Amino acid sequence: MDWFTGIVTYLLLWWVALFCVLPIGARPRDTEVEEGGWRGAPSNPRLGLKVAGTTVLAGVFWLGAWALMSTEVISFRDGWWAYGGPEQSSPIPGVAPSRAQN
Repeated sequence: MDWFTGIVTYLLLWWVALFCVLPIGARPRDTEVEEGGWRGAPSNPRLGLKVAGTTVLAGVFWLGAWALMSTEVISFRDGWWAYGGPEQSSPIPGVAPSRAQN
């Protein structure tokens, strides 16, 4: 994995982890909602703690993704899903390849 792929992977994992962490510990307000407020807004969102937890969780997920990609457990260069060019048979087992006539 090069540095650009690593950064993009981390950012995607960070956003997914953020949406997983946001609802944790969110409790609605006990009091009546003032003008312009939303009744489902959490009383104490603790966003700093959630961003820190998201960063750590995304780092753990990124390390797992990096380990899978660097050891080539998951590789798009080998295997039945890899594209080997027009001379290769179909990447899907049991499906005949379509050959274009020139």
